[in-house]
Amino acid sequence: MNKVQIKLTVLFDGAFWIGVFERVIDNKLEVTKVTFGAEPKDIEVYNFILYKYQYLKFSNGISMNQKIQKEVNPKRMKRLVKKQVDKALGTKSQQALKLQHEQNKIDRKSISKQKKEEFLKLKFEMKQKKRQQKHKGR
Repeated sequence: MNKVQIKLTVLFDGAFWIGVFERVIDNKLEVTKVTFGAEPKDIEVYNFILYKYQYLKFSNGISMNQKIQKEVNPKRMKRLVKKQVDKALGTKSQQALKLQHEQNKIDRKSISKQKKEEFLKLKFEMKQKKRQQKHKGR
């Protein structure tokens, strides 16, 4: 039988209160981030979990057996490590959120490209139709 673990962390992120949902299914970590705005009360969080949890979109799973890559920090490579700290360090949840963000970005780009192609095709067809009507003398 599959074991499912769910964890919610509510924290203040500079301007807003956010909630980070972590879900572990079949040893794969999936995460999503929710913005609450003002500091949520316990009852608001409880109602959110009851009524809106099912509509959350989680990231693709990251294997829990996969180790987080950390850079070795020898003295001669300090400068290089400082530049790569953001890329190398972070929890698995942060990495999963980053992957989800990148996937959403790719999806948005493909949808907008498809809409643009459809628009250009429609515009071309209208232009051809107008040319034919002018040619017929209407």
